Amino acid sequence: MSIPTPPFTDEHEELRASARGFIERELAPHAQRWEEEQWFPDEVFGKMAAQGLLGLKYPEEYGGQGGDYLHEAVLAEELARIGSGGAAAGLGAHISIATPPVWKFGTEEQKQRYLAPAIRGERIGALGITEPGAGSDVAAISTRAERVDGGWVLNGEKTYITNGVRAHFIVTAVKTTREGGHHGISFMIVDRREGVSSSALHKLGWQASDTATISFQDVFVGEENLLGPLNEGFKLIMANFQWERLVMALGSVGAMALAWERTAEFARQRSAFGRPLSGHQAIRHELADLATSVYTCRCVTYDALRRFIAGEEPLKEVTMAKLLTQRACFELMDACLQIHGGAGYMREYWVERAARDARLGPIGGGSDEIMREILGRVLGL
Repeated sequence: MSIPTPPFTDEHEELRASARGFIERELAPHAQRWEEEQWFPDEVFGKMAAQGLLGLKYPEEYGGQGGDYLHEAVLAEELARIGSGGAAAGLGAHISIATPPVWKFGTEEQKQRYLAPAIRGERIGALGITEPGAGSDVAAISTRAERVDGGWVLNGEKTYITNGVRAHFIVTAVKTTREGGHHGISFMIVDRREGVSSSALHKLGWQASDTATISFQDVFVGEENLLGPLNEGFKLIMANFQWERLVMALGSVGAMALAWERTAEFARQRSAFGRPLSGHQAIRHELADLATSVYTCRCVTYDALRRFIAGEEPLKEVTMAKLLTQRACFELMDACLQIHGGAGYMREYWVERAARDARLGPIGGGSDEIMREILGRVLGL
């Protein structure tokens, strides 16, 4: 085992070895089939739960492992080794996006009803924020909740929701005042029931994940499903953004490292003009540049992670990590495809899928343009 890179310790590297072995043994062999079927089975959540991987940072009283964000950071990197951005996204959305608001802001009853079965892999979660008319402008959401006796009635639509077809519950941002905005949004946990319908969306990449538009038509939500304070949901939205973006950066670092390993091996084995591809200066230098990119992205991401774990408010560093890694990942995948030549354009080769999967990075979780706008404000520009 290699020497751990701070902030990771020997314990985290043992988790990495265990998670990697499970992923390479139980999940990676199915990546191509899941791609073709545009779906991965719900049973995968149960298999992950049996390994303790759905609740690494959650308390043992809810079935978690009692770990912390660093344990989940290890998993975020290792999920890339499934070889399916869609499967990694579906699992990651459940672990790192849908369940954290319940853990942080839920009542004890809500945690027992939603978080505990989610950690067991029995109930799958999704986060419903993005809308057709309000992409990055989350304060402009229009899905509304009208007060009725005993709760609310929801009407509206969410889109680009990962796990939007399969989710048993949707942690949903809704407008609870006429004006909406920063002090007129609330979160509610919406069970899949009458009035909740999903329409699958078809994508360039992440084929194995289910992404959907979810419609709410006169859906009743009881008082007990209000998550956090009424009209203070915008704070809940912002609370997990830093971790979500760090998870995306970590996932890209993991995907880049794997792609480099596979492409370097391909270049050593594949011959052209009487010698291995890696024996040609142009290819050797390209691989050297790609290795430098992987290392740079890892250093920037780990620096942001260290600051996050230390309790800082690393808005600048996390934003930089997200901005750098997503575009770098896509560019690296494109270069790896080029090294594979014609084979890289074929569906049988992993790199064709990896290149498509990587394209979402500069868009999802806050686009490159939003990241630059945040940095501009942080830097006083």
